[in-house]
Amino acid sequence: MSRDQIYALPRDQVGQFQFDEQVARVFPDMIARSVPGYGSILSIIEQLSARFVQPGTQVYDLGCSLGAATLLMQPQIPPDATIHAVDNAPAMIDRLRSRVDQIRQRPTLAKVQVHLADVVDFPMDHASLVVLNFTLQFIASDRRRELLDRICQALIPGGALLLSEKICFDDPHQQQLLSDLHLDFKRACGYSELEIAQKRTSLEKTLIPESLATHTERLQAAGFATVAPWFQCFNFASILAIKGGQGR
Repeated sequence: MSRDQIYALPRDQVGQFQFDEQVARVFPDMIARSVPGYGSILSIIEQLSARFVQPGTQVYDLGCSLGAATLLMQPQIPPDATIHAVDNAPAMIDRLRSRVDQIRQRPTLAKVQVHLADVVDFPMDHASLVVLNFTLQFIASDRRRELLDRICQALIPGGALLLSEKICFDDPHQQQLLSDLHLDFKRACGYSELEIAQKRTSLEKTLIPESLATHTERLQAAGFATVAPWFQCFNFASILAIKGGQGR
């Protein structure tokens, strides 16, 4: 795994963050050292796939990046289910396709289809599980409800959505405290003050966080019968939303 040193040297101008080849090359290290609890969330996605994915249904990993969630789910679900790994970053998709091609011939595993596409417009149907793992925060605010509506409509009764996001807080003291704790985490993981500052600048207009209450209310409005925040570490959280009807 290549170490993330993208922002290690000073830049005259810090451009907008992009999921390009440079980021794809170091992404596993970058996200592990930037998102506290990321590994725990992945392990729960693996666990949830075994619980929720039904035979013959579709699974959607929206904003799949290098496919960490996809590849963990694949051995856990029925072999006649299909995982659709979707991302709009060619560098990510190219690397994931190479990994999938290496294991595609194993008949005991569910099929993985890799798609270079915008997740907001990607067609979905007959889904038992959808994963939005730190994806919604990169989608324009005025299109987030549209995507969640489409996900809820595509899910079978009892189907689940796993939504993980960086969050913000209405209380300014709480916001400052948890932001500071997150910065301490990044320092402990080896990022310098320069790296932290330059990456923050690159993400300012790209990653737009919202409060946990906003996410919960939007999921309920989209039609999910159960909305259960299950994880939080500093200013990162994950929510399990279940569509009503019969299911596990």
